[in-house]
Amino acid sequence: MDIIVHDTAAALDRLLAEPLERRPGALKELLGPMWGPGRWTEGADLVDLHHRGGGMRVDRDDDRYAAALRRMREAGLWEQVAGRLAEAWAYQREAVPGIRAAGTLNVYIMLGDPDNDHLVRRNRGYFGMGGVPGVLYLLIWPTEENLGRLGHCAVHELNHNIRYHNVVWDPATVTLGEHVVSEGLADAFVREMYGPEALGHWVTAVQGEALEAAYATIVKALGVTGMHNFTAYVLGDGTAELMGQTPVGLPDNAGYPVGLRIVDAHLAASGLTAARSIALSREEILANAGL
Repeated sequence: MDIIVHDTAAALDRLLAEPLERRPGALKELLGPMWGPGRWTEGADLVDLHHRGGGMRVDRDDDRYAAALRRMREAGLWEQVAGRLAEAWAYQREAVPGIRAAGTLNVYIMLGDPDNDHLVRRNRGYFGMGGVPGVLYLLIWPTEENLGRLGHCAVHELNHNIRYHNVVWDPATVTLGEHVVSEGLADAFVREMYGPEALGHWVTAVQGEALEAAYATIVKALGVTGMHNFTAYVLGDGTAELMGQTPVGLPDNAGYPVGLRIVDAHLAASGLTAARSIALSREEILANAGL
């Protein structure tokens, strides 16, 4: 797999230099190769999706954007992500020789909107998406806390990208069990490589009695099908309501610590590593976890 971390910093600099009325068009040109034909976003308004997803606004001027891009460059963010992904891919290939993966992984780091509450408060200013074959998307509003964490987030998303070259993900028929297992595997993989301090905030967001309650709720629903039904179970009620979906009584990001708990039970029972488990079926992992 060739890993290409695109120079989105230069592209965003060019976009910000455009007159305001031309920026939506420039953003579409930037996003097109990422979310173009054959993707889940086909036919959608890419600018609207970008804004609703917490991306920097292209409908108004904001002096903070240029300063944020400069801060990201000075922190070596693109180099950090490229280095972590190269390490993780080498580690995964060694653990499972011949594992299937995309021929090319296109990595895009985009600038977020500092006024987007979902991004800045609920997600600590960064998140990623790695489920689309051959594409890894990272969004960040840079802060002192998160600048050193984006590379680990990228490794989490890489795990998803590799898994779904080996395990079928059909949005209409996939189960909540698969989604939760996949998040647990990705976090266990990051921890295996870089230690528990590398885990994202989403893993530690729910603890104690709240985690016990979340575990009970999610385990009862593992057979729920259809990706559109998973938001509240994985990301919590707040995100579900933001997306116009039904809450189920769970706090933010509850599915992540529950997924890691399930995967940890599988690892303990099987003696396998997270890297060795990447292409195992959810049925095997859940069975090893006693579920």
